Amino acid sequence: MVLCAFFANLCEIILSLCNSSNLFSQYMKKLFKLILNTIPRPLLIRLSYIARPVLAFALKGSTYTDPIDGRSFKNFLPYGYGHQRNNVLAPGTLSLERHRLLWLYLKNETDFFSASKKVLHFAPEQAFYKMFRNQKNLDYTTTDLYSPLADVKADICNLPFKDNEYDLILCNHVLEHIPDDTKAMQELYRVLKPGGMAILQIPQDLNRATTFEDNTIVDQKERALIFGQYDHVRVYGRDYFDKLRSIGFRVVEEDYTKTIPAEDVERFCLAKGEIIPVCFKD
Repeated sequence: MVLCAFFANLCEIILSLCNSSNLFSQYMKKLFKLILNTIPRPLLIRLSYIARPVLAFALKGSTYTDPIDGRSFKNFLPYGYGHQRNNVLAPGTLSLERHRLLWLYLKNETDFFSASKKVLHFAPEQAFYKMFRNQKNLDYTTTDLYSPLADVKADICNLPFKDNEYDLILCNHVLEHIPDDTKAMQELYRVLKPGGMAILQIPQDLNRATTFEDNTIVDQKERALIFGQYDHVRVYGRDYFDKLRSIGFRVVEEDYTKTIPAEDVERFCLAKGEIIPVCFKD
């Protein structure tokens, strides 16, 4: 209850700050960094339901558009556990660049919104959860160890699902948290149906040829600085795609922003050049 009251007061402060764009930018970056690094993620998910409508109302405008819900805003919010990225968190759905890119890909390039599919969604994002849950064409299951949005609490390295069970797997920004990502990838491959598709997004440094790991780094601030987030265990390089291929996946490295007009990349606040790893079990 104390945290709920804190969040309610916080929303009032945000509303007042929105009248000054300079103050808003300055305080939001500091505030979001503090919140992300101090409040446990499961609780943060619950509390965000209080903040979302206030933020969406305060920032309504016409400069940027979230393609997931079609709403437009004068600004998006900053986001980042270590380095703060400006103008990336849409206040209506709480989508980030990767969510909006994935939404556009699923909508424009797949039959996700029309064909009958059995879907397994790891660590379900709030930006998608209600929409995917309400789709009549999907047999939709969510899973995670800790998320309050998970139907099945499960370890990705030891999944309680049958072989060849799912038509589509969504597992986005999960593998960088998993010490034994090889075992996790093997489990994803095992439960995917032959002919099925898995989208396995990760934070990736495309300037790095090989993935970097160092489990001797234990200080949270140092981990956030090096890995981008205190609870990440590696920085994936370009070799990520070949690791997926070694598991058995056929991998399409989808540079989808290349197909999107430059004005829409800017309007939707997408990360130009971000690769979607689209994986198939042939």
